[in-house]
Amino acid sequence: MSHKKFLEREIIKFKKSKKRKDMLEGERYYRGDHDILNRRRTVIGENGLLQEVENLPNNKIIDNQYAKLVDQKVNYLLAKPLTFETENDEYAELLQGIFNNRFLRTFKNLGEDSLNHGIAWLLPYYNELGEFCFKKLPPYEVLPFWKDAEHTILDCAVRIYQVEAYEGEKEVTIEKVELYDANGIHRFIWKNNSLVDDVENPFTNYLIAEDEEGNQSNWNWAKVPLIPFKYNNKEIPLITRVKSLQDGINTILSDFQNNMQEDARNTILVLQNYDGTNLGEFRRNLAQYGAVKVKTVDGAAGDLKTLEIHVNAENYKVILELFKKALIENGRGFDAKDDRMSGTPNQMNIQSMYSDIDLDANGMETEYQASFEELLWFVNVHLSNTGNGDFEKEKVKVIFNRDILINESESIENCVKSVGILSDETIVTQHPWTSNTKLELQRKLEEAKSAMDDYKNAFPLSGGEKDDQT
Repeated sequence: MSHKKFLEREIIKFKKSKKRKDMLEGERYYRGDHDILNRRRTVIGENGLLQEVENLPNNKIIDNQYAKLVDQKVNYLLAKPLTFETENDEYAELLQGIFNNRFLRTFKNLGEDSLNHGIAWLLPYYNELGEFCFKKLPPYEVLPFWKDAEHTILDCAVRIYQVEAYEGEKEVTIEKVELYDANGIHRFIWKNNSLVDDVENPFTNYLIAEDEEGNQSNWNWAKVPLIPFKYNNKEIPLITRVKSLQDGINTILSDFQNNMQEDARNTILVLQNYDGTNLGEFRRNLAQYGAVKVKTVDGAAGDLKTLEIHVNAENYKVILELFKKALIENGRGFDAKDDRMSGTPNQMNIQSMYSDIDLDANGMETEYQASFEELLWFVNVHLSNTGNGDFEKEKVKVIFNRDILINESESIENCVKSVGILSDETIVTQHPWTSNTKLELQRKLEEAKSAMDDYKNAFPLSGGEKDDQT
């Protein structure tokens, strides 16, 4: 089998795979496109078989608790800026310049992809201005090929995506394929389940440098420039844990509204000696005129009686609360309206509420730390190639600053009690009002120096002594 034929078969398998289906499902549910939107109302028809009816209420209500859960996890772990701890101040400053606010926005969106698809992909590249940038690739477009069974070393990857183009005056959709390997980017057109070389741009290197005279030189990374950021080591999307519960929430809300709107069926009508031909005409007269005509037949007087059927809203409320609680527990989130948060909760109550999401964030952070090691390799190569220095052997610790609710009074009290036991830097770092530890310590140093100057000026030296003799 040729290399191209192998890729064709793998692409066909990937496009039909359950893994990609789960990815698309996670993306779809996050946007609010749930299965309830395709729901049909059915009744028991002839021979006991279900048949679709169109004259009954068919509400399709979506309470998107899944999207709330994804946003909750992303903002908990990735909403705050990252901190890079390294002993080399120059390196730390360069890292802060690369991982700027633009990167943090991309990184936050990368977290959404990790949760919705199980894995996210980041591509480091140079734009047309020669700037070192990062691009997020949709996970359902990327087919990776790994060197190991643990999926830690990437051999190559294929990207399948669609673009809009024109053939004459007709707008068409073209499906393109890009193969990323150690040699560069190979480009194809996907047509009739086959790979056709892209004649306009069949191949490019990852890096293209141009001097002042316009001469170009091509370069490649020593590694495939695609970094995976996994939600978990199994690459399982969050939607697979909670889809049935989310569907249950949508169904119970839709059923409740359907039952509340079925006025004519909440009240069963018992009709005797109706002065008409059929029940369809009776329904129309009742809706149009608000009255029906009855007659006496064989001495039996006509009549219209009702049987009331009440919808118990409490039953729906209990089931809905059970579904929502189960979704939070299975999705490992937290309930901000938890009973433990009533009154003035202490730090132990807060930590108990956050325990599930904290455990999930720990696993996600472990995967992200490994991915950052791969990402920093490309950053160090960039810094070396641009003449900023060789930082390959520099040790750096990436800290994810979680957005967790705390009891500030209790935390401040603990910081005060730690004075004399822990260093000022540790205490300042743990203080809830600290946003930048180094800046805060510098301010404390300047305040101490200013206080010493004020003290010295308050007691001027006598006898003509010079300041430098003190």
